[in-house]
Amino acid sequence: MRNRTISSLLLIVALFSACGGQPKIEGLTGDSTVVAFGDSLTFGFGVERDESYPSVLAELLECRVINAGISGETTSEGLRRLPVVLEKNQPDLVILCLGGNDMLQKQSKKKLKANLVEMIRLIKNANAEIIMVGVPEPGLLLRTPALYGELADEYDLPFDAKTIGKVLSSSSLKSDLAHPNEEGYRIMAQSFFSLIRESGGS
Repeated sequence: MRNRTISSLLLIVALFSACGGQPKIEGLTGDSTVVAFGDSLTFGFGVERDESYPSVLAELLECRVINAGISGETTSEGLRRLPVVLEKNQPDLVILCLGGNDMLQKQSKKKLKANLVEMIRLIKNANAEIIMVGVPEPGLLLRTPALYGELADEYDLPFDAKTIGKVLSSSSLKSDLAHPNEEGYRIMAQSFFSLIRESGGS
């Protein structure tokens, strides 16, 4: 039963993955540190801590993955917090997944984008690689705003545009209206692992 479940998850991940090549990042090793930076989707709201996507990703990558997610955080709040996280953890790679709370609060997308630009600058200045994760805008279709893809193109970042939207579009993968369940977080981890591997990081 477990093998069948794993096979099903991998099939879902394959269907979620975008086609085409990705920008390249440096390879990770067992000594590498990854920081998963974001809000409740990173924290793992709705599940046990060891079921969050950073915990599952650490098992897949076989290296240290720091869960730096804070529920309810906006990009403005994340921008203020990021320098301390970078200084404390000295990451090799940062998975940047923020913006959902800005959109829930109907804050300016221009400000959201500007905050993400500044976070990208800070991470690059800390000599860390970046994976950009698109966060869907609340609504019936859960589409990721174009600004995420624009930033990924501008800064040549590996980019996951669809996984969160697809997870949150499936009632069987959610713990509530806005958060994945254990299986949903595992799919996120598998998708980000596949992106890292496709980009040369694993």
